[in-house]
Amino acid sequence: MTTFTPHTSAEVLDAVRWAAGEEQPLEIVGRGSKRGIGRPAQTEHAIDLSRLTGVTLYEPEELVLSARAGTPLAEIEAMLAERGQELAFEPMDYAPLHGGSPGRGGKSGTIGGVLATNLSGPRRLKAGAARDHILGVYCVSGRGEAFKSGGRVVKNVTGYDLSKAMAGSWGTLAVVTDLTFKVLPRAETETTVALRRLDDEKASAAMAAALGSSAEVSAAAHLPERVAARVADGMLGSDPATLLRVEGFGPSVAYRVAMLSDLFGGHIETLEAERSRALWAGIRDVEPFADGTDRPVWRVSMAPSEGWKLVAALRLQAAVDAFYDWQGGLVWLRMESEPEADIVRTLVRRLGGGHATLVRAAAPVRAAVPAFELQSGALGALSSRLRSEFDPKGILNPGRMAAV
Repeated sequence: MTTFTPHTSAEVLDAVRWAAGEEQPLEIVGRGSKRGIGRPAQTEHAIDLSRLTGVTLYEPEELVLSARAGTPLAEIEAMLAERGQELAFEPMDYAPLHGGSPGRGGKSGTIGGVLATNLSGPRRLKAGAARDHILGVYCVSGRGEAFKSGGRVVKNVTGYDLSKAMAGSWGTLAVVTDLTFKVLPRAETETTVALRRLDDEKASAAMAAALGSSAEVSAAAHLPERVAARVADGMLGSDPATLLRVEGFGPSVAYRVAMLSDLFGGHIETLEAERSRALWAGIRDVEPFADGTDRPVWRVSMAPSEGWKLVAALRLQAAVDAFYDWQGGLVWLRMESEPEADIVRTLVRRLGGGHATLVRAAAPVRAAVPAFELQSGALGALSSRLRSEFDPKGILNPGRMAAV
């Protein structure tokens, strides 16, 4: 097996041109934090981007940052924090779920992986995902051709926005070598309002009420009984916790927390600043299921009002543990043994549709069970056309998202 370890975008171009000419498939990998998602690699060769690192442009006044694809996410977040800024979409870290170290340590991912997998976090409700903040990319297609898209400012585009097309492509369209992201000021402070001992249905209603109020809630999650105790070193205890985050300037946060207190009749608890940040970091990185096992874990996105119904129906047919983010629209499921893919996906369709992605399982399971939703109709046709245009020989991460 040959592993290319490029230090420059030119070396990436040379490696892909060789693979295209020889029709040799390549696995595209950064630091490996998401290697356990999708079908196991079906290649003899790989491009390791972990040495393609470095921030190439950072203009805090212009709210823009450019970096090479292999730059660790933790390094970028630390740099931004020093200037009171952040990636507002709050990208999660899959490393703990796959046995890596928590807290952006160990095999924490790269900025290229953030875009390739279109990461987001609890602030998705307010800020969107990586695709909503990308300004420009430099890439090498599966044809062995270098191209760029976008730039350093937000502007209108015509035709395909190729920067956004790379988001969620999992390395199957092109190898991204350089990226430019929009960054935003970090909130001065935050407070989390906690409602206790609600069941899943009542928690869903409470989160909807909070998001429908004028309190400008930036994140809403529900941790059922047993799950609550497995976040942020057990600071919540074991009772169910429905969590609402309020961010901004101190006086504004205090005023909006008071609004939520009035909304819920004063029956609230609060977690301030650092405790709140630790709590949401644990929710973001799926800490309750980062248990050192390979028990199947699903990431299901669907209508927020339907999330609790999915879990209730699923519990009648399988052994499952669950918690909710995005006001209940993101459901994390941990199965006790089998992935139960047919049951999960059938229930999602029955409840109005959504996307169920198998984000952790043993390699033999991932080889047998489609980890990603199979696209059909117009969307499937469009995806197929994009792949044929960017990678006609199918050399980039073949089989990662679907069997070939």
